[in-house]
Amino acid sequence: MTICRQWAWKPNDQMKSLKQCIDTLVRVAGGDGNFLFNVGPMPDGRIEPRQVARLKEMGDWLRKYGQSIYATRGGPFKPTSWLASTHKGNIIYVHILAWPGDTITLPPIAKKIVASSVLTGGSARVTQTSEGIEISVTKPHRQKLDTIIKLQLNGPVADISPVSMPSASLACGKKTTASNVYQNSPSHGPDKAVDDDPATRWATDSGTRQAWLEVDLGKPMTFNQIKISEAYDRVRDFELQAKDGDRWQTFIRGTRIGEDYTKQFDPVTTRFVRLHILKATDGPTIWEFQLLAPKN
Repeated sequence: MTICRQWAWKPNDQMKSLKQCIDTLVRVAGGDGNFLFNVGPMPDGRIEPRQVARLKEMGDWLRKYGQSIYATRGGPFKPTSWLASTHKGNIIYVHILAWPGDTITLPPIAKKIVASSVLTGGSARVTQTSEGIEISVTKPHRQKLDTIIKLQLNGPVADISPVSMPSASLACGKKTTASNVYQNSPSHGPDKAVDDDPATRWATDSGTRQAWLEVDLGKPMTFNQIKISEAYDRVRDFELQAKDGDRWQTFIRGTRIGEDYTKQFDPVTTRFVRLHILKATDGPTIWEFQLLAPKN
């Protein structure tokens, strides 16, 4: 991907933050991929100084924590918007890119954890049961960029089949419809926005400026938080709506969504929810659309 918005160099182009760069690198490695980071030269052949500075920041981070990236494979936990994992031999590196709560819960694995440590500083409380793995780190040691937990197992991690991270989204797997689908392709259908898989997406045709995504929860459900991950930052005006009888009632209005939109609000109870995109610079694309119930 590009360090700014354009593949070629452009004056005053919007550059990605260090957080965006590290997140992408970690999630690509966690997805068992390779990352090519495009940096275009200026007309005189030099790389723009601010881009050089960003690359050096990434290099500084990799000098400290590169063991969790270089020569690793992705998994066993499939990457999400806030977590990824890599492994090497008997070691799993859990990358926590954002903390959804004081404790994170990973799916169960067949191997036993025999030791744990925190590469980025501090200590972690790790509890493994047949139901899953709980990890907590004290707040002062939760890193803004990436908190890296090292788990040592009693056998090779490569023997473990990749497992998905549950999001607890009420919308996961529910029936969806949309006003537009890119080339009418099932691989970009609206269901891809609620499949708990950040590698798939609902996409719309090029030139689309308005679109909607509707989720049928099957029965009235109560939620007070929404998370949306949008590709390419194209949305400029949108509203979130709940169906009340035959009418759509707007409960959130906004402008930008971006890769990590999270909003908490007074509880809403409804069966049908709609993301109504009123204005976009080009065809909107949504990686994930999640609705979360109030915590007890």
